[in-house]
Amino acid sequence: MARAQVNGVELFYEIQGDGEPLVLVHGSWTDHHSWHAVLPHLTRTHRVLVYDRRGHSLSERPPGQGTRTQDEDDLAALIEMLGAPVHVAASSFGASVALGLAARRPELLRSLAVHEPPLTAVVAGDPELDRLMRDAQAPIDAVMADVRAGDSEGGARRFVEEVVFGPGAWDGMPDAARRTFVTNAPTAADEQGDPDWDTVDLARLAGYTGPAMLSKGTDSPAWFGAIVDRLAQVLPGAQARTLRGEGHVPHLTAPQRYADNLLAFLASTASTDRS
Repeated sequence: MARAQVNGVELFYEIQGDGEPLVLVHGSWTDHHSWHAVLPHLTRTHRVLVYDRRGHSLSERPPGQGTRTQDEDDLAALIEMLGAPVHVAASSFGASVALGLAARRPELLRSLAVHEPPLTAVVAGDPELDRLMRDAQAPIDAVMADVRAGDSEGGARRFVEEVVFGPGAWDGMPDAARRTFVTNAPTAADEQGDPDWDTVDLARLAGYTGPAMLSKGTDSPAWFGAIVDRLAQVLPGAQARTLRGEGHVPHLTAPQRYADNLLAFLASTASTDRS
């Protein structure tokens, strides 16, 4: 267990393995444990840093409204500590953090692999997608209302059963996983309070010209695919991949497949470096 003091907060992190540096960035509600199943595959060939983002689990939770830019600055500091440039792989809100950093400080990234960032603002204006996103936002708003009213457990249960996995899923989760969701519920609500949580500067993002892989699952809501497709149009070095039969968290539901896909991409960046 290690801790780093960056940007006024103390962050928990772990480093495992040897090889080219790779940083994994988790999404909302979870923490570094969400990468547990893929680590044995990735650490065979890479020096992997996992961490709890600010406000999550073992990292410090500062008071006041946070911003995604702060998360981006934290990631930048950890990358510089590890030795830039590095490979970065990220999921969900963590993918938004990684893309935001790529737009602002592209020199820190050797490659970028993201799965389904919830950057809904980049596809706003499509009537059908707008309708789908409005319908999906209603249960999320109910979750956040529970959490902001002080009922983190009720909000976490509602999020798991009404937004992510379906009825009965909460009781089927391990105790440790339920505790993580409850602990991190206030930060999930805080992230939604940032007015810029769902957008990224596409013009600046186009300045990241390194290798990039953007993935989406066929079992995820349609707007995630639309977001990935839009970002793939913007990033000059991007490749888009579709994971058949997978949803929003393939590193949890299909860790071997996720790791194989990521490692194949990372191997392809090595050949790009030699060319």
